[in-house]
Amino acid sequence: MSLTVVGSMAFDDIETPFGKSDKIVGGAATYIAWCASNFTPVNQISVVGGDFPAGELDALSARGVNLEGVQVKKDEKSFYWAGRYHMDMNTRDTLVTELNVLGTFQPVVPESYQDCEFLMLGNLAPSVQLSVIDQLRHKPKLIVIDTMNFWMDIALEDLKKVLAKVDVLLVNDSEARQLSGEYSLVKAAAVITRMGPRFLIIKKGEHGALLFHGNHVFFAPALPLEEVFDPTGAGDTFAGGFIGHLARTKDISFENMKTAIIVGSAMASFCVEKFGTQRLREISRPDIDERIRQFVELVNFDISLV
Repeated sequence: MSLTVVGSMAFDDIETPFGKSDKIVGGAATYIAWCASNFTPVNQISVVGGDFPAGELDALSARGVNLEGVQVKKDEKSFYWAGRYHMDMNTRDTLVTELNVLGTFQPVVPESYQDCEFLMLGNLAPSVQLSVIDQLRHKPKLIVIDTMNFWMDIALEDLKKVLAKVDVLLVNDSEARQLSGEYSLVKAAAVITRMGPRFLIIKKGEHGALLFHGNHVFFAPALPLEEVFDPTGAGDTFAGGFIGHLARTKDISFENMKTAIIVGSAMASFCVEKFGTQRLREISRPDIDERIRQFVELVNFDISLV
């Protein structure tokens, strides 16, 4: 099964209460690709400037990531973001945002990507996400989209057009409330799924994630960690684990999505342990299997009703 990932490949400069990264490689598509490539080959669609390290592209290629769809604009700069996290690690201040090549990004789907059966649309302008869907001659088996409140503020109508064409939406709890106009997440899910997505995943950071489908709800906790150094990219890594598992197993049932949520949560728990993609580069398949086992133990219990 072919997986195509669309999103930013960028530079981040991150400061948390526990350290500072200086300028490192980040971007939604970067995290998703590093994660999903543990489970399945990835076709990448993105854009970088001439300042993006060739070694980073080579490292992804060595992981089975096809970079034919990555545009390299040699005379321009890559997207750059700098931010500072507060002590709770859930809130942050954006210090610098430089769109650079991302500001004029017009994705092109290579001919070799036309057999795409799983499509992961990372957080980008809804018009860009929509252009990728429209370029595909055949609708993928599953389309997953990530978005944020910024696009709800400035491009809501475009976002609604995309939502009408996708199967799974990934948002956090505040974004779900904003998009739906409902405070109750159960009511919010009902409103959002009427917009198009058959499945809704609401990410709650250190408090886990919820999966909604019709009248079915599944909750997965986050793994309690002793140290969290950098939450940047955790949501994208979650998405990579989720879509990577589905593409590998070729099963898009609600039951298998429950497993995919656990896989995504396990991968995100690795991501936060070090700055940037460093931890994702270090882990092996046995590490992943052990972390998933820890999640199973966390939620598995027997009760007796007397």
